[in-house]
Amino acid sequence: MSLAGPRPPFRADHVGSLLRPSRLRAARAAHAAGRIGAGALRAIEDEEIIAAIAKQEAIGLRAATDGEFRRAYWHFDFLAGLHGVEIYEPEQKVAFKGATLPHALRVTDRITWRRPVMIEDFRFTAEHVGRAVAKQTIPSPSVLHFRGGRQAIDRAVYPELDGFFADLGAAYQDAVTAFAAAGCRYLQLDEVNIAYLCDPEQIEGLKRRGEHVEGLLEIYADLINRAIAGRPREMVVSMHLCRGNFRSTWIASGGYEPVAEVLFNRIDVDAYFMEYDSERAGGFAPLRFVPRGNKIVVLGLVTSKSGALESKDDLKRRIEEATRYLPLEQLALSPQCGFASTEEGNLLTGAEQWAKLELCVAVAEEVWGSL
Repeated sequence: MSLAGPRPPFRADHVGSLLRPSRLRAARAAHAAGRIGAGALRAIEDEEIIAAIAKQEAIGLRAATDGEFRRAYWHFDFLAGLHGVEIYEPEQKVAFKGATLPHALRVTDRITWRRPVMIEDFRFTAEHVGRAVAKQTIPSPSVLHFRGGRQAIDRAVYPELDGFFADLGAAYQDAVTAFAAAGCRYLQLDEVNIAYLCDPEQIEGLKRRGEHVEGLLEIYADLINRAIAGRPREMVVSMHLCRGNFRSTWIASGGYEPVAEVLFNRIDVDAYFMEYDSERAGGFAPLRFVPRGNKIVVLGLVTSKSGALESKDDLKRRIEEATRYLPLEQLALSPQCGFASTEEGNLLTGAEQWAKLELCVAVAEEVWGSL
């Protein structure tokens, strides 16, 4: 891929989700309570997405998303749209450091891509961007395995996990093909689980649950490669890595060193959005494994978890520090995660959110001379 010009990722970019406007939150609550229909909710979503796209372009971002305004979750909405997958409320819920996720997924039938999940959502975004490139985010396929594991996959359907991974990869390949046919040229896989594999506590949790941990990173790498195999050359696929983002809380800790070689050299994505806003993500040394010349790392130095605005000087210093391991032309800047991985959103205001995105644009212009 080119390191400059109109192809994403851009020097100032963002992960994807945005805080839900109060009008949209009210409409979703009214729909859930049965006070308004699906059509009325969709109309309000449309209007708020158009406004969000316009704001992204106005502050200078060259990639625009729908803010994930039509979703409750960054991951469940898409995955539950695959045939054979359902969302439910488990007895044992996923615990963040300070919050609990109320829902989970389970596999009840052979996994296939039978309906165009989020394809029309992408088309709407693409129809309403002006100067910006429409960016679509979907969860990485590994998400369906990591949290529930063997216990959440019906043994009558998949006696062995090889069949599960094969079907999941094929379903995702069909999804990527459908997004490409709809005109998508900037697709992002939100991949938290490879970052979780950097945390010994998470590894121990998998073992206690009875999961087979040895080789899991390589299984995920091959799964992702199958998912994006055959994509058009003009489609850029990025991967976002983080350690949890729910109401400004987190799950995992640990630098990228344990996964870096496989992450950068075995997975066939074009770019990586990498969490780097706290000491929990470790240092930049793992970037030495990035192939020279053909992949970009977007440094997530600006936190989306709080409203405090970082200083330009601190961001520039950290970018310079990263160049010890990867050339500046292979780096870019973004927040470390989205601002609302779920519809509840993180603990900052809309004004603080936009100020952080404006900061990314300003710093990128000063560091690289263009976006």
